[in-house]
Amino acid sequence: SISVASGLLFTNLFTSLVDARSWGSDIPNSIAAARQYFKVVDPGVFFRLFSPVNQALGLIALVIFWKASPAIRLRLFIALVCYVSAEAMTFSYFFPRNDIMFRDAALTDIDLLKKTWSEWNNMNWVRTAILLAGVIFSILSLHKIYLLEGERDKSTFAKSRSLSSKVAIS
Repeated sequence: SISVASGLLFTNLFTSLVDARSWGSDIPNSIAAARQYFKVVDPGVFFRLFSPVNQALGLIALVIFWKASPAIRLRLFIALVCYVSAEAMTFSYFFPRNDIMFRDAALTDIDLLKKTWSEWNNMNWVRTAILLAGVIFSILSLHKIYLLEGERDKSTFAKSRSLSSKVAIS
């Protein structure tokens, strides 16, 4: 889950730093260029594939480590909520604005295009922050899992040493 979520995070960050800046650079000409570029395929194809995969992996991790500890369970749950929230934002907020910018709005409606691009651009940073929070909580979960495994290994080692010393004395 961490790998896929990180990939989504950096793809989203790239979109903010490169794509969105290009789209807003010379409205309506920049929007017209983006429309031409997205005629065959658009970034939604990537996100529609990998966002559900990420959510599924987050859910699988939560199920697998449900009994490990309450702290791990809470962190994995928060990460999953972040991933689902980012996806909900994508469908409810971004896809409609994508339609306005890249399909529906007349290129002569410059005010609408500028307003829509500005809203999209600003909220994408919020979505990026939500994805970042999800990745951080996933990493914190993994760290806690490793700590628990380390404690179990030490406990098992101590028990085996104690047992071997008792056997040696007998």
